[in-house]
Amino acid sequence: MKVAVVGATGLVGTEMLTVLAARNFPVTELIPVASERSKGKEIEFKGKKYKVVTPSEAIALRPDVALFSAGGDTSKEFAPKFAEAGITVIDNSSAWRMDPTKKLVVPEVNGDVLSAEDKIIANPNCSTIQMVVALKPLHDKYKIKRVVVSTYQSVTGTGVKAVNQLMDERAGKDGEKAYPYQIDLNVIPHIDVFQENGYTKEEMKMILETNKIMRDDSIKVTATTVRIPVMGGHSESLNIEFENDFDLNDVRAALAAQSGCIVVDDPASLQYPMPKDAHGRDEVFVGRIRRDESQPNTLNMWVVADNLRKGAATNAVQVAELLAEKGLI
Repeated sequence: MKVAVVGATGLVGTEMLTVLAARNFPVTELIPVASERSKGKEIEFKGKKYKVVTPSEAIALRPDVALFSAGGDTSKEFAPKFAEAGITVIDNSSAWRMDPTKKLVVPEVNGDVLSAEDKIIANPNCSTIQMVVALKPLHDKYKIKRVVVSTYQSVTGTGVKAVNQLMDERAGKDGEKAYPYQIDLNVIPHIDVFQENGYTKEEMKMILETNKIMRDDSIKVTATTVRIPVMGGHSESLNIEFENDFDLNDVRAALAAQSGCIVVDDPASLQYPMPKDAHGRDEVFVGRIRRDESQPNTLNMWVVADNLRKGAATNAVQVAELLAEKGLI
């Protein structure tokens, strides 16, 4: 299978190459794609070297599938051109997520929506992906009424510039800034741009994408998204109100049975998910599972995943795997 990775030189694009190799996706020919300034650079994949080409050159090479992680503007410009050429696009930007004509897919949650007609498929926001993987089995069992989510998000979600800012500050050096404030020894309750309602775009993504992926607009979601000085993964505190009551052991069993989910929940031996343990892993980790004693039918839990893996690259590759399994690419 001919596979293009658009944005192959970026943080997520590099991770996509790692995941394609690690999961033994059947790549017969890799087409690394980036902007004009990266054209001709060499990318190594499974011991072979491939030269970076531009998006227009990649279309002419007719890949079977293109994994996009080059930002919304690139996706808006080039994803339709790839699709018109018969190439299936899996896009990691926010460009197509809320387009009613495009599917927004987390394979463990709503992979059944994919069809042969889908030529541009949207990969959800990283913080939404890990949350809905954990919510799905609980919604099926108890029916979710409302979710209150607070996130603790890694600097890797912003990109290389943010990682460099954190490490420069830690080393006491001046350098290029990704954030308006110091991130080392600080938290910034501001991810993406502020909207008229006082929420940030990141918070609204979590709200709107959850309803679309879960195929249930009755689920009420409110979010506060926060950047913290860590690398390795995003963490989330979830407070979930259900229509029906639950047993905590049944909750743990439902989560443990969910594909792509690992329960790490043993407070007696100080076992709970942390970003350093999720780093480089494809699963979503859930712990601190306990009843909210302030109101009925309500659960608290803590959810962690590597935002560059399951939150971006792995989910995109899993969508490609599902398309291949269904004979759609």
